[in-house]
Amino acid sequence: MTEQYAFILKAKTRPEQAEAFEQLFRPYVEPSRQEPGCIEYHMLRDKADPSLFVFFEVWASKDALDVHSALPHMRAFFENRMDYLERDFDIQMIDMLSASSASR
Repeated sequence: MTEQYAFILKAKTRPEQAEAFEQLFRPYVEPSRQEPGCIEYHMLRDKADPSLFVFFEVWASKDALDVHSALPHMRAFFENRMDYLERDFDIQMIDMLSASSASR
């Protein structure tokens, strides 16, 4: 059995790029949720610091995330991410201690 792959990713954008970042990624949320292996996918924005975006993602496996990451739009963004970001991603690996609520 493959273990779930879960993480919290923080994307600290340059303030002048925050709106562009949101406009770029918001349309990808629902399609990402429909991908095989996606268990949870949430895009959040910090209320106190609107240039900070947080992604909460749970994938069925590292392989499922790798398929997602290899999609053309994800590869293109990754190559150009520093055009938007103040600093590179902060990724915190997590263990899911409760069942997903996505199917409720």
